[in-house]
Amino acid sequence: MTKPAAQLRADARQNHARLLNAANEAFAEHGADAPLEDIARRAGVGIGTLYRHFPTRLDLQAAAFRSQAISICDQAQGLIGTETPEQAFYGWIKTFAAYMATKRGLSKALMEALGKESEVLSTCWQIMRDTTERTLTDAQEAGVIRNDVSSMDVMRLVHGVMAGAEREPDQAPRLLEIVLDGLRTHPEKA
Repeated sequence: MTKPAAQLRADARQNHARLLNAANEAFAEHGADAPLEDIARRAGVGIGTLYRHFPTRLDLQAAAFRSQAISICDQAQGLIGTETPEQAFYGWIKTFAAYMATKRGLSKALMEALGKESEVLSTCWQIMRDTTERTLTDAQEAGVIRNDVSSMDVMRLVHGVMAGAEREPDQAPRLLEIVLDGLRTHPEKA
């Protein structure tokens, strides 16, 4: 069992962070099977250092998935604190959609290896659901998003757009805008 990053020496924490950043880049570019040697090289460490931090590819995949989920949810918290509810909601949805586009293969690999109900997947999906719920509720209370929409509806819609645009990723932003427009309240139609 590897030590949590917080319990590592300062230089080891830096290597850990560099490895996660490099893994996230490599997985986004090459999928869940990105070469581990490439990840170590991107991080500026040897392959032995990678294996000391992440004994298996699965350990690295899970850590990368978790770190990115936490990172995008932290970005949303920043939006909640600085933007209008509408801007925070749309900013979160666009961030979440971009995350889904780059993590699709990684998510699939983790589901196949660990199962859909694994701790890493269930924890990550829960924090993303909580973030969606928070931004959605704020936007609904501000009167800019329909009240008959749930956070699961929103997540399913975003998932559908990203899955549907997988072969034509340049279509995803346009399709996402159509979905987001459908979520808006339209007082003139009432």
